[in-house]
Amino acid sequence: MPELPEVETVRSGLAQHLVGAVVTSIEVFDARSLKKNVSGAQGFLDELTGSTLQAVVRRGKFLWLPISGSRAMVGHLGMSGQILVRTPGFESDPQTRVVIHVVSASGDELEIRFVDQRLFGGLAIDDLVETTDGKPGGYSPEAASGAMIPATVSHIARDLLDPDFDAGDVASRMVKKNSGIKRVLLDQNLLSGIGNIYADESLWLAKLHYDRLASSISKKKHLELIEIAKAVLVKAVAQGGTSFDEQYKNVNGESGYFSQSLNAYGMTGLPCNRCGTPIKREAWANRGSHFCPRCQKR
Repeated sequence: MPELPEVETVRSGLAQHLVGAVVTSIEVFDARSLKKNVSGAQGFLDELTGSTLQAVVRRGKFLWLPISGSRAMVGHLGMSGQILVRTPGFESDPQTRVVIHVVSASGDELEIRFVDQRLFGGLAIDDLVETTDGKPGGYSPEAASGAMIPATVSHIARDLLDPDFDAGDVASRMVKKNSGIKRVLLDQNLLSGIGNIYADESLWLAKLHYDRLASSISKKKHLELIEIAKAVLVKAVAQGGTSFDEQYKNVNGESGYFSQSLNAYGMTGLPCNRCGTPIKREAWANRGSHFCPRCQKR
């Protein structure tokens, strides 16, 4: 599933084209991609057509585009979702479910294609509600989005790349958790955006076993882990995220190349880049955890 770096890569790509764009028409090829829209596919078309896309905002793995002071189009990529920016007449993209036709602020005609092979992602229009701390709802450096967030995203915690993320507060809460540290890193109600890939990478760098109890780790070490995880996310964003197959693409249809920088995730059986011990994979929470049994002792 796309994690913060992949979603941020998509967000920044969309922002280059869509801030100030006007929606002229919409084509729906598969209404299942609009299944979470309360007013259905027709309601989605009626409300979005003619609206101006005011910003492209991200919190964790969620994207939204405000279309008024109280409403926004929310996009979630799910397992295999892509949001591609194409010019009219560009060759077709397989599994295109929805096409949003816009005229950009500079007058260019563009197509925003929502592509989703497995149909776990989707688009929906949602109410914007005030943030509980009165600060901006998410990351949006190109255009101010105000202290508002979609209702369906409001339970998601701030992520490590959010300027208003409070590392000290999060570390204080982490040290009270009697769960394995990886499970804590994946808790989107505590800190958002980190998934399986970047959790394994951060824990390898911090020399922490994925199942070590968070409560057994000092606050100082938690703060160190947070800084490491932030650095991993920043590096991954700079490299366009991680692509292992054709499912994740940026808005131009290109793959990310952070997979070339991985130390733990997907490296099963290969020598640890730190000590040479073969990286091990263990089944964990219906997925897998990758770690060095020598560097990351439980």
